[in-house]
Amino acid sequence: MSSTNNEKQMLDLAEKLGMPASDFSATMHLLRLNEIHIVDMLPEMLLMIRSVIAEETFIYKRKPVNTVTKGLLFSFQNIFNHSSNDHTYQYSEKSLQARPHIRVTPLHLESEVVFPKGLTITQITILIEFDFLKSFIGKDQETFRYLFDDEKTFLIEEFMSPEMADLVTEIAGTPVSGILSEAYYKLRALELLYLLFKNLSKRQYVQYQSLRGDEIAALYRVRDAISFSLDDPLTQDELVKISGMNVLKLRKLFKQIFGKGIYEYCQYLRMKEAARLMQEKHLSVSEAGYQLGFTNLSYFGRLFEQHFGMKPKKWSAQHGLKGK
Repeated sequence: MSSTNNEKQMLDLAEKLGMPASDFSATMHLLRLNEIHIVDMLPEMLLMIRSVIAEETFIYKRKPVNTVTKGLLFSFQNIFNHSSNDHTYQYSEKSLQARPHIRVTPLHLESEVVFPKGLTITQITILIEFDFLKSFIGKDQETFRYLFDDEKTFLIEEFMSPEMADLVTEIAGTPVSGILSEAYYKLRALELLYLLFKNLSKRQYVQYQSLRGDEIAALYRVRDAISFSLDDPLTQDELVKISGMNVLKLRKLFKQIFGKGIYEYCQYLRMKEAARLMQEKHLSVSEAGYQLGFTNLSYFGRLFEQHFGMKPKKWSAQHGLKGK
């Protein structure tokens, strides 16, 4: 499909969702649309499958969606780095915006979508209506009742599991058309949602409260500060200062959005980064541990085992990597 047709589909979709195309048509030239596929099954569900590369890093501010009165927006982003530019590599390695993730938002929430320069973003966005989603969840919907409280403004972000990342790549890489294509995309979308809800069910219970825009922005500042300081973790006092909140509020709202406490979240990122350093940068176990600020490699090994189910040397051996 030509880039002109891809752009037209994007702009037509924006208009359909109640977002004037003029809001972002001026920045469309910054995106190279490799592929876009829209499956309209409204009023129950709408899928947008797209693969894009940003010529320059930019942020698009998404307005509230009014096509469906009550519903949710699920955005699955699988991200790959094909750039040799050092700055881009630094951005992609450290920024959580440039790592596979899922974001869940109510349709009435304004949100920001970041397109980092030089990164291929394969994204599947699912717009789904409340009643259809409740029917899909069935008797377990009480577990996720916080998702259906449209009087509260919330946002949830979850790490994408390898299983979900593979499914996103498969769906995006094998376009289906013709007879039963709608059934195919509905089933695969529900499969993605099943995997996500399975992960969400493992979150510890918190009392969800409505969030203001400035609170969401503050929590993302804290999250990004943690991400950029994995080798020398920030103190609680430093994070409180960044957030502008008191410590109790910060802890509660951070866990509400990201599903983990601040310390647990930081250690999870450090272990994910250690695995990446060993797998992509070919560092040994000790080199990865020291680079992330661990002076006690025994402690590093115990943390790694807690997150990956095996000691780092065994994990390295299974992946054919250096294990020293």
